[in-house]
Amino acid sequence: MKTILLVEDHEMNRDMLSRRLRRKGFTVEEAVDGVQALEKIAELKPDIVLMDMSLPRMDGWEATKRVKSDDTTKHIPVIGLSAHAMSGDRQKGLNAGCDDYDTKPIDFKRLLEKINQLLNRTA
Repeated sequence: MKTILLVEDHEMNRDMLSRRLRRKGFTVEEAVDGVQALEKIAELKPDIVLMDMSLPRMDGWEATKRVKSDDTTKHIPVIGLSAHAMSGDRQKGLNAGCDDYDTKPIDFKRLLEKINQLLNRTA
């Protein structure tokens, strides 16, 4: 089973998405802010990270930059998730190091396709 680290500070969003991912056969670990995300990424080396960009303590932009600047974690794909749907936000996420970017509310089928594409690319 592939492990996904879901970084999301809103409990309802985290609960809903983690349950749906588990039903699809993934192991799901959770973090609630950017600091905790970096700790869990270093510890678990997940197969992929779903990173909310608006987080307390350290936002997803900074956490992603740190993941991608570390030789031990830079290979881990990160999908940025945000309610920001402005045209420049996707590019901002990619510039921070996200391998892909998706907007909220989550279209689960589309997100699952992105997850599978990135997992197949790194396999």
